[in-house]
Amino acid sequence: MNLTLKFIVAISAIILLSYGFLLFQTSSLQNELVMEQARQQARILYKQILLTRQWISDHQGLFLVKTAGVKENPYLDEAAIRADDGTVFVKRNPAMVTRELSEYAAKSGFCWFRITSLKPVNPVNMPDDFERNAMERFNNGLAEFEAITEGPEGRVHRYIAPLLVQESCLTCHAEHGYSIGDIRGALSISVPLAWADKVIHKNNSTIIKYSVFSIFAVALALLYLFNRLVARRIDRLSQAMENYPEQDYSVSDDKHLLDDEIGRLIAGYNNLCERLDKAQRDLDQTMHQAFYSEKMASLGQLTAGIAHEINNPLGGLLNCVNTMQDEPENLELHNRYIPLLDKGLKRIEHIMRQLLNFGRKAPLTFSKVDIDEIIRECFELLEYRLKNIVLTLDLNLSENYCIDVEALRQIIVNTALNAIQAMPGGGSLTVSTERTYTRIVITVEDTGTGIDPAIMSRIYDPFFTTKEVGEGTGLGLAVTYSLVQQMGGTIAVKSEPGKGAVFTISLPSRQKQVKSAGEHTSFPDREH
Repeated sequence: MNLTLKFIVAISAIILLSYGFLLFQTSSLQNELVMEQARQQARILYKQILLTRQWISDHQGLFLVKTAGVKENPYLDEAAIRADDGTVFVKRNPAMVTRELSEYAAKSGFCWFRITSLKPVNPVNMPDDFERNAMERFNNGLAEFEAITEGPEGRVHRYIAPLLVQESCLTCHAEHGYSIGDIRGALSISVPLAWADKVIHKNNSTIIKYSVFSIFAVALALLYLFNRLVARRIDRLSQAMENYPEQDYSVSDDKHLLDDEIGRLIAGYNNLCERLDKAQRDLDQTMHQAFYSEKMASLGQLTAGIAHEINNPLGGLLNCVNTMQDEPENLELHNRYIPLLDKGLKRIEHIMRQLLNFGRKAPLTFSKVDIDEIIRECFELLEYRLKNIVLTLDLNLSENYCIDVEALRQIIVNTALNAIQAMPGGGSLTVSTERTYTRIVITVEDTGTGIDPAIMSRIYDPFFTTKEVGEGTGLGLAVTYSLVQQMGGTIAVKSEPGKGAVFTISLPSRQKQVKSAGEHTSFPDREH
């Protein structure tokens, strides 16, 4: 998951949680408001019904003209009276008026209510479980009771409060054994909440729709802004980092964005690259000088021994010249000595050319050469150091390969000198070459003192040496390691203390025949 998607998902999740919390709080608040409204509505209705009952009771009932829809109350002693003109009036007590008003209210869907009692005169007024439970609590001092129940049309808020016997109630209920202040029964009021639930559901649906729209709109805005202000700029910076240092690694940024955090980061990266380039140039120059100094140090070691190699033929040449000067007319002597003089001079010329080639300072230049022949020339140069060492050359490269000659010379001489110095009392030195798939493998094996495992990881460190002062600079293997890497190769070593060491150098068998602009650049073919 990329950074843009992570950012959008995180922000959307936060918005979703916020809307979810808002939906929960809003729904809870609406429900509380509806419940409080239903509660107050029930209380007001309770008081209104009490006042109506009180008025009817104070007037000894309510008389209605008897018609087809108006029936007599069978539970009253005087259920009807007849006027002088013959009109019949039907009496209505508070309980019956309450019941008939409840029927009107129920038809309107507003609410419904009824009178109930634990000892009802009319069986219709028998309490249900809710009402029975409430009236039992009223006897213990409870003033009112309410609950939410489920009805056919949805939730219903049920409210019930006690009915106390007033003085005017004794006209009808004194015979039932009640006194003023007794709980005669209760008024049960039911308020439907289906309409409120529909409103709450509609409000919640609106909030959900707005939340989905908001998340979508915010996601689009974030996608645009994040891509423009962050993602694309980071991608450019990341691409520049991948290109460094081989390709164009500069990063351009919008001018009006240069003052923000990423703009400062891009400017800092460009500045860092410039400083790294300068540091790399300085390091290349310093390392180049150090490597060349190591080459000169190796050359100094060679020169000390080669001087003896030159003095031997030079002494013979001087003897020949002196003898020829003493006998200028001895043509037979001249004919015998002149070829010897020519051979000796060519020997000296060959040795001096090798020294000059080895000491030459030049950038990497890849050309096709006979690698085996280069190795033989290097050991001719080292011949004076091999007096007590048996040298075995197992060279098996049958064709020319593209390689830097000077770098190869220095690699072979440095590795060979390291092996020779590891065998102060003499030993055996074996050098072999072979081609394995797309690699040229050069192996240098000695029977010297070996390498302590404790220092194995440091043998390629510059200036690290275990030799005495004056015997080494500590740059030989460091230079060798660097040159091998520059030519796209690898170098590995295996050794046990007292059992010698084996250096294995692997180089690409195919290089482009190109002259490099600097020593740290090489052009290996990427073959697999």
